[in-house]
Amino acid sequence: MTDMTQPDSRKYGRPDDERVIPFMKIAKPAAIFSIILTIASIFFITTKGLNLGLDFTGGVSAELNYAQAASQTDVVKALDQAGFKDAVVQTLGSNKDLLVRMPVQDIEVEDLSNAITKAAQLPNNPAQVHKVDSVGGQVGNELYVRSAGAVALALILMLIYVTIRFEFKLAMGAVLSLFHDIIVAVGIFAMMQWPFDLTVLAAILALIGFSLNDNIVVSDRIRENFRKIRGAEPVEIINIALTETLRRTIHTSMTLMLVVVAMMLLGGDGLKWFSVAMFVGIFVGTYSSIYIGTAFALWRGLNRQDFIVQVKPEFEEEEEIPR
Repeated sequence: MTDMTQPDSRKYGRPDDERVIPFMKIAKPAAIFSIILTIASIFFITTKGLNLGLDFTGGVSAELNYAQAASQTDVVKALDQAGFKDAVVQTLGSNKDLLVRMPVQDIEVEDLSNAITKAAQLPNNPAQVHKVDSVGGQVGNELYVRSAGAVALALILMLIYVTIRFEFKLAMGAVLSLFHDIIVAVGIFAMMQWPFDLTVLAAILALIGFSLNDNIVVSDRIRENFRKIRGAEPVEIINIALTETLRRTIHTSMTLMLVVVAMMLLGGDGLKWFSVAMFVGIFVGTYSSIYIGTAFALWRGLNRQDFIVQVKPEFEEEEEIPR
């Protein structure tokens, strides 16, 4: 007796030995989990807030060049003793070239350059300051607002694109999954109080592109299967589409993961938090494209009629009435 809970692969033109994974079987538990995760992320963002970097709060950055390799810890200690508190030191390609970032200082830029040069000297290892930049708190706040606007604009453009390219129900699901990815990634940074700077924002924008790409691949296969498969329920067609794109999703995610891990381990402090944000986003984005974007479209009643091109009445052939 045929199991009616699983689609018959031969009935839908699939190989007999190719199994269809019932992804949507746990759609409801996944939705509950996503809601809890989103609420928790919003809670940490609103209560603990983000540990904003100097890019958003304002501050000073200086490029140092040492005669010999310098320890980041020794440079921080030397600056701290000179009165430059909460300094962050990063390498710029080698241990001789360092980038120093610190909160706003009540010193003119010209005097600040001399003060940093004097404070950064190490025993038997002289330092030179090549460039000093100062960003005020007001500029950092404007940058923060514009960054939020850039993310919102990206979501709106994604909604318009997917609506035109596929269907509004899939577009709403895609944007909802992107919103979920952003909130969860930012919420984890708020919970852990990891530094949130422009590199992390760049990772968030890259995450939007990665997650949208996965949604588009799945949506394209769903549309194709709805048009060519007859006699199957929408949930079955979606399970088939997700099964067919699973291998591609795994390969893409694992390839990107290898690059991110390499940056995390070998990229130094400059790429550390960018790679951490991408690491979190790969897992969240892969999950959301299945159990948020696709599941939402199914919940909204996605069916074959949504993908059939309707013929306008003026192009329909009139039936001749015999006389």
